[in-house]
Amino acid sequence: MKVAVVGATGLVGSKILQVLAERNFPVSELIPVASPQSVGKEITFKGKGYKVVSMEDAIAAKPVVALFSAGGSTSAEWAPKFAEAGITVVDNSSAWRMDPSKKLIVPEINADVLTKEDKIIANPNCSTIQMVVALNPLHQQYKIKRIVVSTYQSVTGTGKKAVDQLMGERAKAAGVEAAYPMAYAYPIDLNVIPQIDVFTENGYTKEEMKMVNETKKIMRDDTIRVTSTTVRIPVMGGHSESVNVEFEKTFELATVKQLLKAAPGVVLVDEPATASYPMPKDAHERDEVFVGRLRLDDTQPNTLNMWVVSDNLRKGAATNAVQIAEYLAANNLF
Repeated sequence: MKVAVVGATGLVGSKILQVLAERNFPVSELIPVASPQSVGKEITFKGKGYKVVSMEDAIAAKPVVALFSAGGSTSAEWAPKFAEAGITVVDNSSAWRMDPSKKLIVPEINADVLTKEDKIIANPNCSTIQMVVALNPLHQQYKIKRIVVSTYQSVTGTGKKAVDQLMGERAKAAGVEAAYPMAYAYPIDLNVIPQIDVFTENGYTKEEMKMVNETKKIMRDDTIRVTSTTVRIPVMGGHSESVNVEFEKTFELATVKQLLKAAPGVVLVDEPATASYPMPKDAHERDEVFVGRLRLDDTQPNTLNMWVVSDNLRKGAATNAVQIAEYLAANNLF
């Protein structure tokens, strides 16, 4: 089918192209789209060169699906124009996630709500995706009451500028003088920054509130209470999360492990005796969500501690978007 990738020259857009190729998505014609400055540039997909085109030209080409990895304001302006032309949009920005008329989809959890009428489909926040993939099988069995999550998020979640800042600071520390941009207000190498996105009136950041609100929408349960602290750290392989989850029902740790082993998209790495647990370097370029450090919280009943790691550019963005497109294709929903 004819596929447009909007934001094709960015970190996530480039990863979408990679994932489309790896998963052999049936692309008969690729339409790479980017900002006016990038129009005319050439990108390579499956060994073939394609010229980057404008938004208007992409709509005129009538792709079946457009995978958006542009910013929120760009998506707010252009996604409806694609949709009006009959093109299904899978959008990576935050523009549509909490719109009550739009579906917020993690295929392992709630793709069943999709219909042919859904022309703008929202891809959730990266940190939310990996958490709900790990928690959903447990929620189905024990029903979640409350989640306390602290994240350790890769600089790749900010984009190329942040990667350049980290590597520039690292080079400078090694005595190599090089100019580099500042994606953050503070150094990131040998540091952590307990702020992702801007602060809201309640003292939480927008990233933290995304995890609160999106979790309830994806899991179709407004009774789940979520509190979050999101932190940027100097790694590049993926995001990590410390999750403390309280259930309504009692559980056995052995059964929890069995549920996670059987869950789609989840890999259990939990062997304290051999110091085996998930780490970003092992999740890098993988599509699964890795779970480990499972243990009872002995300070209150029915509560579990867990550690969740995933590649934020893949399952946290590109792969999840492609999986949505795969589901639509497999179920004749285009």
